[in-house]
Amino acid sequence: MRKLKLLHVETDKPVRVALKLPAPLYRSVLQYAELLSKSTGQQPLEPAKLIPAMIESFIASDRGFAKLKREALGSNKLP
Repeated sequence: MRKLKLLHVETDKPVRVALKLPAPLYRSVLQYAELLSKSTGQQPLEPAKLIPAMIESFIASDRGFAKLKREALGSNKLP
């Protein structure tokens, strides 16, 4: 089985955000949760717990964002 990008989902104090997902994307998230559960041996995660980890992984792997963030921190432009 191929390795998934998400290996571990942190459970931290959440901040509530409401969003609507297109149905195909929601189904893909459910499929991802199922495949992740098979590869980790854990119960499938609910989308509300999985989506934040997916966004975090995406942001962490975005080199352009990391570079711009470093530049902004250097010039104190981020809040």
